[in-house]
Amino acid sequence: MAGRVLWRPDSTPPKRGSMKRRTGFSALFACALAISAGAAQAQDLAQDAAEDAPPLPMDERATWSFVWENDYFANTDRNYTNGVRISYLSGLKQPHGVSSTLAHDILGAGPDAGIRRGFAVGHSIFTPEDTLATEPLPDQHPYAGWLYGEYSVVVEQRQRVQQITLQAGVVGPAAQGEWLQNNWHDLINGDPVNGWDNQIGNEPGFVLSYDRQFRALREFGDNGFGADLTPSIGASLGNVDTRARGGLTLRIGNDLISDYGPPRVRPALAGAGFFSPVDDFSWYLFLGVNGSAVAHNIFLDGSLFRDGDPSVEKNVLVGEVQAGLALQFRRFQVAYTFVTRTKEFETQTSAQQFGAVSLSMKF
Repeated sequence: MAGRVLWRPDSTPPKRGSMKRRTGFSALFACALAISAGAAQAQDLAQDAAEDAPPLPMDERATWSFVWENDYFANTDRNYTNGVRISYLSGLKQPHGVSSTLAHDILGAGPDAGIRRGFAVGHSIFTPEDTLATEPLPDQHPYAGWLYGEYSVVVEQRQRVQQITLQAGVVGPAAQGEWLQNNWHDLINGDPVNGWDNQIGNEPGFVLSYDRQFRALREFGDNGFGADLTPSIGASLGNVDTRARGGLTLRIGNDLISDYGPPRVRPALAGAGFFSPVDDFSWYLFLGVNGSAVAHNIFLDGSLFRDGDPSVEKNVLVGEVQAGLALQFRRFQVAYTFVTRTKEFETQTSAQQFGAVSLSMKF
């Protein structure tokens, strides 16, 4: 069965931090307008083609996922150096309370929608390139740890999926980035990381995010083999991260209807957090691009509410390319993603590269 193409003169110059925030928010606004226009077209085309699409797999089982991202896979140890996330996403069920309000009143879930509720815990570590130095390194990525919990509501309806996510946690020494990294290095006989006394200070962190994906183009053969193209848009608001983003993912394989791509650690271009198996075995290759306009990134800018944190001049526009393979066998899915991310701050020596491994299970 074949598918169709579905898709602004003061004598006193402003302070550096103020100017950075103003520039960031202006770029964020411009990016949001552009993304919104493209998203509207993608949504209309996706809805036009929904009638021709295979029915959504109705799966009441929950999805548990583990994601590990690390620059070890690129033989480096700098900048965004480690991220771990463990998540639970319910099977299809009737929501209640806050979940129902978010699904029906905010995300517009209709009677044919599949609604899921999720929880996750995660931890991310950031370091400079020179991890042996004990003195501050003003031209390199600040040390930082981020420990958080996460609550989400995911609505799948016809050929699109939406999700609202709230992350709450702590940035700074309380996140135990130093303890985790140095104990891990001890375990693998790695060099000690010496500059954690210079990390960003303790601060409660919050990020509210919205993301939406559309199956904009799809071609399926009678044997289940095919390809699809999935645009995505999103935005995050919080004292940890504020940005607008948009991306596009191409997948080639079989039973692509079962998911929207493998899980990742935010703010990455990620799937919806679930898969609904159609056959005992399936696979797909994927290639994705993602662009962000970043208004605030605490790991580069330091705190919004206090002075004295280490910081660097961030780049407002950041891009990312990812490619990988996903394999699914009955109730299990494993995926590997290799990521290249453009320089996130002005004095960064080169683009960031790292790998991501995910394991998901249905129970």
